Amino acid sequence: MKVALLQHTPEPEQTIALAARLCYSHIDIEALKERISGADIKTFLDKIMSLGHQSVLEHASFTFGVEGISRVTSHQLVRHRVASYSQQSQRYVSHKERFAVVTPPSIAANPEFAERFEAQVAALHAAYGALVEAGVPAEDARYLLPNATETKVLVTMNARELLHFFAVRCCERAQWEIRAMAVEMLRLVRPVAPTVFRNAGPGCLGGPCPEGAMCCGKMAEVRDFFQAM
Repeated sequence: MKVALLQHTPEPEQTIALAARLCYSHIDIEALKERISGADIKTFLDKIMSLGHQSVLEHASFTFGVEGISRVTSHQLVRHRVASYSQQSQRYVSHKERFAVVTPPSIAANPEFAERFEAQVAALHAAYGALVEAGVPAEDARYLLPNATETKVLVTMNARELLHFFAVRCCERAQWEIRAMAVEMLRLVRPVAPTVFRNAGPGCLGGPCPEGAMCCGKMAEVRDFFQAM
């Protein structure tokens, strides 16, 4: 898996602070922008974050390039609807060469399971290649491709949606692959907007576990991990 932060709103925390101050100020925007200093931004963001005034976070957006994830994970990712996605097409990009797959660690760690997994992937690729060679359109042959098939996606989320995404997908109970992706995304945005994302992570960081009876039971370890990031 490869995750890169490709673009983001220039000076995202200044933009957010400006939007928040605008709500409570009678002066014009340019004058307001000139009055905002670095110290003011941090202090003001701390205040609005503590008050839950999160609509202003939507003015800052972040675009990630993600490669080497499975279709299992991309299907989960697009359930976060307050975002924009562009994904490699299986309709127009045919797999003449052996398509890459993501092998779950639970399978890779067991030689017997790994061998059976590999055999099935090889059989599917052979069948897919035979159909394409015979003239079947790639958009139809792709019906054979497994969920394990690797894909690439560009995703853009605003800061507010990212906080929600991290709360849900950084959780220990999230599926392992999308959790790994979410944790890496958080590593990338924290230096860019440290005040906004300082306490970002699973829902248990700031209070009781939101999973209730389904809690992973590792809250202390989880909190230590994200505080040390």
